[in-house]
Amino acid sequence: MVRHFKLLLPLLLIFASCSSRRAISDPVLDIGIDRSLALYRKAVLSDIRYTLELDIPAEKSAPITAQENLSFQLSSVRLPIQLDFKEDPAKISSLIINGHQIAVDYQKEHLILPAALLQKGKNTLQILFQAGDGALNRNSDYLYTLFVPDRARTVFPCFDQPDLKATYTLTLHIPQSWKAIANAQLKDSVLQQSRKTYHYQPSNLLSTYLFAFAAGNFQRVSGILDGQNADFLYRETDKAKIGLSVPVIFAAHSAALKYYEDWTGIPYPFQKFGFVAIPDFQFGGMEHPGNIQYKAGALFLDAGATKDQLNARSNVIAHETAHMWFGDMVTMDWFSDVWMKEVFANFMADKSSEESGGKDNYDLKFLIDHFTSAYAVDRTTGANPIRQPLDNLKDAGSLYGNIIYHKAPIMMQQLESLMGKESFQKGVREYLHKFANSNASWPDLIQILDRYTPADLEKWNKVWVNESGRPVISYTISYKNGKINSFLLNQQSEYGKKRVWPQTFEISLFYPGSVKVLPVSLTGEQLELSAAKGLDKPQLILFNSAGDGYGLWPVDPALPQSLFTLEKPLHRASAYIALYEQMLSGQVVKPSVLLSLFGQGLEKEQEELNVKLLTNYISSIYWQFSSPQDRQRSSAMLEDQIWTAMLHQQSANNKKLLFKAYQDVFLSSIARNRLYQVWKNQQAPVGISLSEDDYTGLALSLVLRNDADPDILKVQDGRITNPDRKKRFEFIMPAVSPDQRKRDDFFQSLKLLSNRGKEANVLAALYYLHHPLRQASGINYLQQSLDLLGEIQSTGDIFFPQSWLQASIGPYQSAAAASIVRGFLEHHPGYNPKLKAKILQAADNLFRAEKLVK
Repeated sequence: MVRHFKLLLPLLLIFASCSSRRAISDPVLDIGIDRSLALYRKAVLSDIRYTLELDIPAEKSAPITAQENLSFQLSSVRLPIQLDFKEDPAKISSLIINGHQIAVDYQKEHLILPAALLQKGKNTLQILFQAGDGALNRNSDYLYTLFVPDRARTVFPCFDQPDLKATYTLTLHIPQSWKAIANAQLKDSVLQQSRKTYHYQPSNLLSTYLFAFAAGNFQRVSGILDGQNADFLYRETDKAKIGLSVPVIFAAHSAALKYYEDWTGIPYPFQKFGFVAIPDFQFGGMEHPGNIQYKAGALFLDAGATKDQLNARSNVIAHETAHMWFGDMVTMDWFSDVWMKEVFANFMADKSSEESGGKDNYDLKFLIDHFTSAYAVDRTTGANPIRQPLDNLKDAGSLYGNIIYHKAPIMMQQLESLMGKESFQKGVREYLHKFANSNASWPDLIQILDRYTPADLEKWNKVWVNESGRPVISYTISYKNGKINSFLLNQQSEYGKKRVWPQTFEISLFYPGSVKVLPVSLTGEQLELSAAKGLDKPQLILFNSAGDGYGLWPVDPALPQSLFTLEKPLHRASAYIALYEQMLSGQVVKPSVLLSLFGQGLEKEQEELNVKLLTNYISSIYWQFSSPQDRQRSSAMLEDQIWTAMLHQQSANNKKLLFKAYQDVFLSSIARNRLYQVWKNQQAPVGISLSEDDYTGLALSLVLRNDADPDILKVQDGRITNPDRKKRFEFIMPAVSPDQRKRDDFFQSLKLLSNRGKEANVLAALYYLHHPLRQASGINYLQQSLDLLGEIQSTGDIFFPQSWLQASIGPYQSAAAASIVRGFLEHHPGYNPKLKAKILQAADNLFRAEKLVK
C-alpha cells in the first residue's frame, strides 16, 4: 500500500497543479488580497519591474512625495487588473497607463486598471503619489520599511503577493546627514545643498514583502563577508557595547554564510549583504536581502551578557541569514506556507549551532528553545496546526506564532530522523535548485522528499503538519523477581479525535553506576518494549531522556527525589519540562510542591540554560499558580533560596540570572532594601555586572511595588544617556506609575493608533499595567483590550495581536478575569476563528489557574 501510494503521489500532485492552471476563476474584488485575485494575477502577469523614487524630508510629519514606474507583461486583457493600494486614493495625483492619463478608479483597497487600456505583452504605468505611512515606521530622525506580510501596499501601489516576484530600482532623496541601506548595491550618490540622493542598482527578484530600505541618523561600519563588502548601520551609543559586539556580529554572519553555502551547495544568492540595527524593532529580525533588519538590543550586548542572550544573538543572526536561501531565494507561493520559510530558518540555524557548539549543547538548546514554547500553544484548546488555510492575505498575520517557529522545527527534526540526514539534505538541495528565484509550496517539497525515503510521508505529514495538538504518553510496567516482565507504552491525543504521532525518542533506565538507554520508535497507539524485558528493575525511569520526543510525558514517582542527582544537563532539562507540564495538567505534582522543588535546585543546578529554565518556571508558578495569600506566605523563603543560591553559584552568568529572579519575585522589605541600595548606588552584588538597561529594569521593579522613594523614575530617567532608550523609558513611565489615574490615561491613549507605533514599547508597558501586583486596577482594562483586538489585528504587525493578548490576559489567575474572557467569546459567537484561537491560547494558564489555585 505504501509503495503504491508513493508511485501515485507525484502524478496526483502534477494533475492537481495542471488542473488548477487550466481552471483559473475570475478574481473577486474584495478588501485585502483574495486568494482568487492572487491566482488570477499569477496566471496572467509576469516580468514585473518597479522603479521607485521617494523624497524623504527630515521632518517626521512632512509628506513623502513619490514617483513610480511599473512595467509588466500581460497574457490576457479580458478583465481589468487590480493594483493594490491600502491608502487614501486622494494621495495619487497622476496615473498614466500605456501613455493614457486616466482618473483614479479606487475600489476596496485596489486601483482598477481598465482592460480597454491594457494590452497583451508589455504594459507601463507612471504614478505620482504621496507615499503612505502605514509601514514606513517613521521616527524623529530615521525610518525603516517593514512590509511583511502584505503591507507594501500601504506605502506604494503594487501587486502585493509573494509569488509575483519583481525587480526594484530605487532612488532615495534624504537629508544630507542621513545614511541609507537597501536591497541592492548603491549605484551612485549625489550631494546637492542640504540633500543627498542615492541611486541603487536594480535588485534581484524579490517578493513585495522583502523589498525594503532604512534611512536616518545611523552610524555605519563595513566589513568583508563572503568576499564582498557589507555595511552595518546602527544607532547604539554605548562604546563598550559597540567594541564588544561589532566584531562578533560580523563573525557570526560570516560563519552562518559559510555553513549555508556548504550545506545547500548554493553560493549566497543575492548581489549584496548588509544589515541594520533598529531600536525597539518589532521582531527579533527581518530577512530583507541586502539589508537584514535586527532589533538593536538583541545585537549589542555588554560584558555581563548571559549565555541565553549570547545564544539569542547567534540564533537570530543564523536564522535571518538562513532565510537568504529559505524564504528569499525560494519563497512560498502563498502565506499559508509562511511556516516553511520559518521552520527552515530556525531548523537550519539550530543545525549550524550544532556544528559550532557540539551535539550535547545543541540537544539541550534545541529542547529548551523549542519544546517549551511549542507546548505553550499546543496544550491549549486554541492550538493551531503548523499549516493553516488562508483565504485572504489581510489575515496572514494571524498565522504567525509559536507553532510555526517552534513546533515546526521539532517536526523537521523528526522528519530528518525518519529520512536520515544524508537523504534529507539531498532532498532539500534538489528543492532549492529546482525552485531557485521562484516560489514553491509544502506539497512541492514533500513530493521531492518522498523520493528519498520509503516512509509514508503523507500519513506522517497529516498528523504532524496538518493537525494541531500533541500526544499524551502513558505506560504500564510490571516486574517479576526483580526483573522487568513487561513495559507497555500508550499514546492518545490530548484533545480532539483519536490520532497517532509517529516519532522516535529515548527512555533511560538508571542503575547504580550505569544508565541503560532504550531507543523507541512509536508508530502506533501501543508499543511493547521488548528490549526492556528481563532487565533489572531500575532505580529511575526517565522518559524522553534525549529531549527529542514530543508530547506530555509520564513522570516516574521516583523522579522528584532523584532529580538533582541526574548527571547530564539534558536529562535534568527534560525532567524539569515534564514535571512542569504534568503540574499544568493537574497530575503528579501540585504547584506549591513543584515551586519548592525547583527552588531547592537553584543552588544545585550549574548549567546556565537550565538555571534560566528553572527561574522561568519558578516565576510562572509563583505569579500564576500560587494564590496571593500563598505568595505572601512563601515569598520570604523563596527570596532566601534565590539569594543564597546566587551567593553560592560560581558562574557570573548564573549569579546574574538569579539576581534577575530575585528582582522578579521580591515582596519583603528586606529584599526591597537590598535592591534599592543596588539601584541607588549603582553597585551590583559581587560577581555580577549590571548594565544601564539592568538598572532601568530594577528601577521599574521597585516602582511597581509602590516604593517609598517617589523620585526613582525621575532619577533613572536622568541616568539614561542613549536617546532611543530614554524615549522608551519615558513612554513606559506612566504605565508603572503608582498613580492609577496616570495608568488609566495611559491605557486609554493606546486606543489611538499613533500611540501604538512602537509595538515593543507598548508590550513592555502592558507588562506593568497587568502585572499581578497591579491587577486590582488592571482587570478594568481586560474587556477593552479584547474589544480592541480586531483593530490591533488590522493595524499592527504580525506578532502584535498575540503579544497584545499574552501581555493583557496571560498574567491573570482570577475567576473574574476568566469570566471576562469567556463572556467576550460568548457574546461574539461569529468571531474571527483565528483570533478566537489566539484568545484561547493566551487564556490557557488563566483557565488552568482556576483549577490549580486553591
